[in-house]
Amino acid sequence: MKVLVAGSGGQLGRALAATAPTGVTLIAPPEAEFDICNASEVAAVVAATAPDLVVNAAAWTAVDKAEAEEAAALAVNATAVGYLAAAAAGCGARFVQVSTDYVFDGEACRPYAPDTPPAPASAYGRTKLAGEFAAQAQHPAPLIIRTAWVYAAAGNNFVRTMLRLMAERDEVRVVGDQIGTPTHAASLARAIWGLHSHSGVFHWTDAGVASWHDFAVAIQDEALALGLLTRRVPVIPIPSSAYPTPARRPAWSVLDKSSSWAITGPARHWRHELVDCLHAMAQTDPGKAST
Repeated sequence: MKVLVAGSGGQLGRALAATAPTGVTLIAPPEAEFDICNASEVAAVVAATAPDLVVNAAAWTAVDKAEAEEAAALAVNATAVGYLAAAAAGCGARFVQVSTDYVFDGEACRPYAPDTPPAPASAYGRTKLAGEFAAQAQHPAPLIIRTAWVYAAAGNNFVRTMLRLMAERDEVRVVGDQIGTPTHAASLARAIWGLHSHSGVFHWTDAGVASWHDFAVAIQDEALALGLLTRRVPVIPIPSSAYPTPARRPAWSVLDKSSSWAITGPARHWRHELVDCLHAMAQTDPGKAST
């Protein structure tokens, strides 16, 4: 099976390459050779490679910046998705679009099911929802996977930020009233490989629930055990109101994964996946793990 990945240099793109099953030929052009915002370039690359599956792992993820630059975010998160989906449909390939918990307003008190009506409360959420609509409009049977709180051993993400701050500061303050589920990019990649032959809207995160503060405490505990940090600092919970941001974050981001887990089997708990990620950091380049 030939699989074309857009966004191959991002944390999910790299995870897809690392977890690709036997029998998969991965086509992962760098961004400089695959501008997904260029319709003719997308059509040319897809036609030349003739993939069986196209996975869009690219996205505008600068959540706060999207508030001021929504048109630019929309170009990446929606318009480009339409180009990719149309090109995939044109060559008979399946199509996977990765979406987000931000399509919901975060005001629920139970996990969001895939058929819960979306109500995004930020520009980022609006553009990602528009991307879902573009995929559905341009491809006869796309697979849309919503996820949340994705991190990896490399790239810009919460885990690496916390390790840096914990190494530099005498205390770290972290929001404690936003609830969701940390999701290891490798876990999400494995889920994509397990779900790629299906269509419709699915949710996937690792198992369990945490606040950002819970996540930060776990990062410090596990990093100390692995020697990625050399001292413990106080991790202080704060309300969202004490850390204002341009974009409104969902207070509740827990997703109902029952339909995806029925296919792939249940995900591992987020804390186990965190340990795997930190082990990878320690083994790859411990000297840079907290930079």
